[in-house]
Amino acid sequence: MTDSPAHDRLSTHEVINQPGQRGDLDLWADDPALCDHGAAAGADVGRLMDFGATIGTAEMRALGRDANRHPPEPVLFDAGGRRLDEVRFHPAYHRLMQAGLSAGYAALPWEGAAGGHATHAAMVYLMSQVEPGVCCPLTMTYAAVPALRADKALLAEWVPKLTARLYDPATRPLARKGGATMGMAMTEKQGGSDIRANTTRAEAVGDHYRLTGHKWFCSAPMSDGFLTLAQAKGGLTCFLVPRWLEGGRNTIHIQRLKEKLGNLANASAEIEYHGAIAYRLGEEGDGVRTILEMVHHTRLDTAMAPAGLMRAALSEAHHWARHRCAFQKRLIDQPLMRAVLADLALDWEGTLALGLHVARAFDGQGEAARAFARLGVALAKFLGNKLCPGLVYEAMECLGGMGYVEDTPLPMLYREAPLNSIWEGSGNVICLDILRTLRREPLAGEVLAAELATVAGQDRRFDAAMQAHMQAFPKLPEEGQARFHAESLATLLTASVLMRHAPGAVAGAYVATRLSEPRGRVAGAIAGIDTDVVLARLGDPG
Repeated sequence: MTDSPAHDRLSTHEVINQPGQRGDLDLWADDPALCDHGAAAGADVGRLMDFGATIGTAEMRALGRDANRHPPEPVLFDAGGRRLDEVRFHPAYHRLMQAGLSAGYAALPWEGAAGGHATHAAMVYLMSQVEPGVCCPLTMTYAAVPALRADKALLAEWVPKLTARLYDPATRPLARKGGATMGMAMTEKQGGSDIRANTTRAEAVGDHYRLTGHKWFCSAPMSDGFLTLAQAKGGLTCFLVPRWLEGGRNTIHIQRLKEKLGNLANASAEIEYHGAIAYRLGEEGDGVRTILEMVHHTRLDTAMAPAGLMRAALSEAHHWARHRCAFQKRLIDQPLMRAVLADLALDWEGTLALGLHVARAFDGQGEAARAFARLGVALAKFLGNKLCPGLVYEAMECLGGMGYVEDTPLPMLYREAPLNSIWEGSGNVICLDILRTLRREPLAGEVLAAELATVAGQDRRFDAAMQAHMQAFPKLPEEGQARFHAESLATLLTASVLMRHAPGAVAGAYVATRLSEPRGRVAGAIAGIDTDVVLARLGDPG
């Protein structure tokens, strides 16, 4: 990095009316909304202050760009034709992995400190603003811990390495590593989300199993182990497949890396098990129930990541608008630009607030907290991810042509925006899960009703929206209305969280534009809100 300024007096013109380089950003201190909602969720403010200042530096953001511009490469064979089945990453990827793990991204929730899941969720939000691809292996490493509780021996062997706050990318067996990461390989060609249709076979051999079959998606294929599903004699079963063995490599063959729209720094692969050694996790036939412990926690991160992407996109648009003039006036001072940015900011803060509020339930004790976490995380994942792509696009348009250019982060953020809606249950799957939870777990519905009741009587518009929801859905809807029902519930829940923890003008603007007053279908097609207060939530990062 250099401190020398670039030349702005060129031979043909002088560079003016272009925002300068942003330099180091403090992603915690410059984000008033995160400070408020993080504290309300019980997150560890001290840790987040440190992480926000570290991860937002110009150096870290440059590493994020390098990791995206130099994607991972498969190295399937050595020079002599022997199988390696490895993936090689740019050094920037390894630096970012170390930054996340050493800060406690994967370890904090399992170390016993108060607010561990909320602090982790805020770290997902912060890391997603810099380089979202590394969040995939970090998230799976975090989420594997509760699934490993199904087997005491595997729990004791793996969890100390998964929570070691150390990144060790060496191709060595677990016993000879200081830290480890965990991936996941569940879906197959014929089933996709219908994992019960999996055909990978598991044959018991002494104290372990041998797996044979193809996996259509394997996330982070250089992880030290994978949680996977295969058909044993007793039915679909969850297994832990170690990547490296004492004296050799497990027979996990990489077929190819997926060529993806985004998430470019992270490798996603098709793999095959050719008699790969695996260890059963839970009883035979309990595979879905076992793996859902991991999926439940990865869903928290897929609810937080869109808030981070939104924040990064809005931050760029806000910076541009504050430092760019058109028609003798700063863009940020023009009423239409303020309306657009304020409208987008309401969706961003709502997504952030709901995600952290749900994370607090992950830290809670008792069945009521667990029931709300199961339902709330699905509602947060659904709504935030449906809003994210449109918000990133609108932020891109605020920059005009520069927003479409890779010199800015907007193209990367736009490519990333659809991912978290697809990962760990696409929109339809999530909506059906919401209905299933409400039908099977009456407590989840009771806790949700209590959540909404905490703000009853504070705003007549919210009360009217609640009444309209009850009239539209006097009972749980049929499948065809599941999206309507989920959007309505998630929006009401978001409004209730903002009414509790955001400035009154912000909560009021959200209720007015999302639950009450008529509005158009595009960003900025609103009226009558206090844009000064809403835009102040974006902070003043320079």
